Amino acid sequence: MPPTVPLGYYWGDDSYGVNHAPDVLATRLAADGPPLEKVRLTGVATSAAEIGEKVATATLFGGGALVVVSEPAPLVASKPLAALLYATLGTVAPGNGLAFLDTVDGANSTRRPASLEALRKSVAEAGGDVREFVAPTRDQMARWIGDRAHERGIRITGPAAALLAERVGANVRERDVDRRRQGELAVAELEKLALYRLDEQIVPDDVKALVADAVPGSTWAFLDAVGMRRAAEAADLADRLGDVPAPLFVTQLHRRMKQLIDVADLLASGTAAAELVRITKLNPYVAQKLAEQARTWTLPELDAALSGLLELDAALKGHFGGSDLRRRAAVSLWIAERVRRPSQR
Repeated sequence: MPPTVPLGYYWGDDSYGVNHAPDVLATRLAADGPPLEKVRLTGVATSAAEIGEKVATATLFGGGALVVVSEPAPLVASKPLAALLYATLGTVAPGNGLAFLDTVDGANSTRRPASLEALRKSVAEAGGDVREFVAPTRDQMARWIGDRAHERGIRITGPAAALLAERVGANVRERDVDRRRQGELAVAELEKLALYRLDEQIVPDDVKALVADAVPGSTWAFLDAVGMRRAAEAADLADRLGDVPAPLFVTQLHRRMKQLIDVADLLASGTAAAELVRITKLNPYVAQKLAEQARTWTLPELDAALSGLLELDAALKGHFGGSDLRRRAAVSLWIAERVRRPSQR
């Protein structure tokens, strides 16, 4: 249903959806007339007075203006400021529109300021278009990419879409990962691939060649380096993860080693690689990658690496010193003793 008034409030952790929602509102408001001109402002650099000035004046010729205000929190930081902003909601002239964009970290979406919640409710109560946009999950991203490709007339295979989803970080399971930019990154990479392939269909080899691993914090790349026993690369990537909390760092390592042990057990029992997807319920590319990594280990080596994480956990928690140098030394020691191939020691 079209909004009864020319207002919109779009929020969520999918910045792609949030940022493109005003396009739909603009189309609705323009109807069969000239398109609206979008005027983009930010909450930190504008004021209720400036917004009111831009939306209160009706256009005489051509299309109106849709004022889009990103991150409006500063405009409602106090009751007097909020009152001024609320007053502008009823001053939007015919042919104009006003929309607020509020991108949030999905991991902390429950901590939204009460002032923003009040603004959202005010827009809704005024009859505006209010919608939440949730970032696609790891199981949804490949299909989401396929839908965005279809919208743009881009042809991409299912496996290529799945690999692209993995490369932009959709397969990371940790809840504290900030997924706000994954959709925008996926679309940018999709359009880059389309320029490379022109009228041809995008296949997995194209994604491998052109799309860098953009997993947040390079954690996924680090885990892959550990899984493939590329000790030097793993040590280098570990040095870049100093801002990752120690408990999360060890948890991610523990999860990967446990996955490798599970896959190695299945392969040792004669399970065909094609059956891994059905049994583990993993993405086909993830299952293939884990199988490839598991083959570089023996089961005793994997067990030893998993056991060694207890000592690493103790070191990272500061039992043997909490400095950055000691942390790096502890991680490097675990990699040297547990990840490096015996022939390279």
